[in-house]
Amino acid sequence: MSPAVPISRRDFIKVGSLAGAGLAIGFYLPSALKKMADPWTAPAGEFAPNAWLRINPQGIVTVTVAKSEMGQGVRTSLPMILAEELDADWASIRVEQAVADEMYGHMGTGGSTSVRTSWDTLRKAGATARQMLILAAAKEWGVNASECRTNDGKVVHRQSKRSMGYGELAEKASAIPIPENVTLKDPADFRFIGRRMPRLDTPEKVDGSAVFGIDVKIPSMAYASIERCPEFGGSLGRFNADKARAVPGVRSIVRISSGVAVVADSTWAAMKGREALEVEWTPGPAATLSSAAIHGMLNDGVRMPGAVAEESGNFDEAWGSTLHRVEATYEVPFLAHATMEPMNCVAHVHDGRCEVWAPTQSPQGAQQQAAAAAGVEPSSVTVHVTLLGGGFGRRLNSDFVGEAVETSVAIGGPVQVLWTREDDIRHDWYRPVSMHHLRGALDAGGKLVAFNHKIVAPSISQQRGHENDHTSMDHGAVEGATRMPYDVPNARIDYVMMNTSVPIGPWRAVFPTQNVFAMECFIDELAHAAGQDPLEFRLRMMGNAPRMKGALRLAAEKAGCGKPLPRGHFRGIACSPPAWFGSYAAEVAEVSLAADRTIRVHRVVCAIDCGQVVNPDTVEAQMESGIVYGLSAALRGEITIDNGRVVQGNFDDYPVLTIDEMPDVDVHIVKSTEPLGGIGEPPVPGIFPAVVNAVSAATGKRIRQLPMKV
Repeated sequence: MSPAVPISRRDFIKVGSLAGAGLAIGFYLPSALKKMADPWTAPAGEFAPNAWLRINPQGIVTVTVAKSEMGQGVRTSLPMILAEELDADWASIRVEQAVADEMYGHMGTGGSTSVRTSWDTLRKAGATARQMLILAAAKEWGVNASECRTNDGKVVHRQSKRSMGYGELAEKASAIPIPENVTLKDPADFRFIGRRMPRLDTPEKVDGSAVFGIDVKIPSMAYASIERCPEFGGSLGRFNADKARAVPGVRSIVRISSGVAVVADSTWAAMKGREALEVEWTPGPAATLSSAAIHGMLNDGVRMPGAVAEESGNFDEAWGSTLHRVEATYEVPFLAHATMEPMNCVAHVHDGRCEVWAPTQSPQGAQQQAAAAAGVEPSSVTVHVTLLGGGFGRRLNSDFVGEAVETSVAIGGPVQVLWTREDDIRHDWYRPVSMHHLRGALDAGGKLVAFNHKIVAPSISQQRGHENDHTSMDHGAVEGATRMPYDVPNARIDYVMMNTSVPIGPWRAVFPTQNVFAMECFIDELAHAAGQDPLEFRLRMMGNAPRMKGALRLAAEKAGCGKPLPRGHFRGIACSPPAWFGSYAAEVAEVSLAADRTIRVHRVVCAIDCGQVVNPDTVEAQMESGIVYGLSAALRGEITIDNGRVVQGNFDDYPVLTIDEMPDVDVHIVKSTEPLGGIGEPPVPGIFPAVVNAVSAATGKRIRQLPMKV
């Protein structure tokens, strides 16, 4: 067993028993309880803790999950952690989704943080409940607690073999004082963690009972479709709704902050009514903005001095004194999220309160946005978090929630706002565009002695339209470029802030998808300039990055690097350093080119060192998901701007990889006892350069711009 872990009164809010409710434990998370004198006050015997477990007299263990489920598996992995320390019977586990509330701490689901930030709290909660159940059983039997053990939802007395189920003990355990110290399990004794466990939400997704945002229906609900300005920064001039009102089923047309909402008896009627609107827009300052102009801005930025994000040695001196020098410029476009479920929200504002049903990655952000739109305090807003049909960072923004609430206020009743695919792609918060100028100097022996990566990109954290402070630093914008895994004595990472009027936001792995692409493609260029094998060139520079080196070796071994490929097939490799995810990924892509120069990716081998693994099945699924998501962007993804508006609108001009194009993906997990790393985003950055390096090997030409064109 692990050493005893102290549990303070701040760790646990209250342990209590209400009529027939059994044992319930609420435990503390940061920033909780600022406004609530008694967070457990709730009607009809219900509990409202910040993060908690509940055991009823029938032995059912209910876990409240405060993170959003968008396919990544948190409704299984988080209960696994708690069930492990509780020694529960897995068949008894049930899951409830938390509503938005500050008592849960930060509820945002992003940055591949859900499991690793919940790990300690859930383990303590399960272990404390287990200890209390043991103490209750020992008291019932009149024996010493040290003579008791737990297993599969029961407490067993070792000598007499007597046992009692958790359900039988729940009410008795609620009277036990909270232990000051609990002992966490030794990982060697884990029964659930590290095993492939079936997803708890699979049955409801198979039988159709799962509720995504788009599925929500409440009594008297109307449906709305919103016409928005197609240009960034434009505003509504005037509109004529006469023809729209004549469409059967249309109830009303209302003006909201983002445009004009057509409200009807059905989504179809709302969309047809919207088509009949006559709208005039007032152009904004971005009316002439184009992709060509943005390219020019980025190109100008390459020649500007920027902020130094990271530096070692003296790059300028080493660059100036070395004869063998290599330079290259890489560029990536804006990208849309294109989640399978478009943005949607149901809102009902009534009697001084606001109720929202939303597929959101940011329940508390949605609560704040809804409160502002409804003109009420956040405490008067209830956000029900549904399942998400994909998130990828898009649903961290809550603009779609605000629209639904405004519409509900305008019509005085409940309404569902549903975006079309065109709405979704043309009114996104896009993955930023960027340009990268890289320089590398090699000594006579082919060793990399100087390296410079200048990143020119907008700042998500300081998005200010055309206002720029080129020498300001955004540390998020350089993630994936800083802390690179290579030993280079003279290195500098620069950042030039170059904002535009295009709204930008988090996109699965965000800036590492750009920075790692440029860095890993350029490392390949340097290897070829040095006359060395790209794999060996990398490995020789990883003396201070053993985990990255281990992942790369494993991926290369499993991919058969060094062994012959079928005729016309080529390999490319790439590393994806931990950035803010805390995981190390390496990928090897195998590609071929058809006669028409179409790129075909046949196989991708991915090795991931993400520290302690909770559910290997989830890890593999996330690697596969990240690879196909990145492949779509690398081969097809591009958002272009013309006259201040997005050109693309649907999957015909913003295509994604189809099922027949999906490569075989082999995932290999490095066995590790290191702290947990994230898994949702680490596979995305590496697939871009792995495929580009393979295609460059096939063509003999370097590809420095995405999406790939050969």
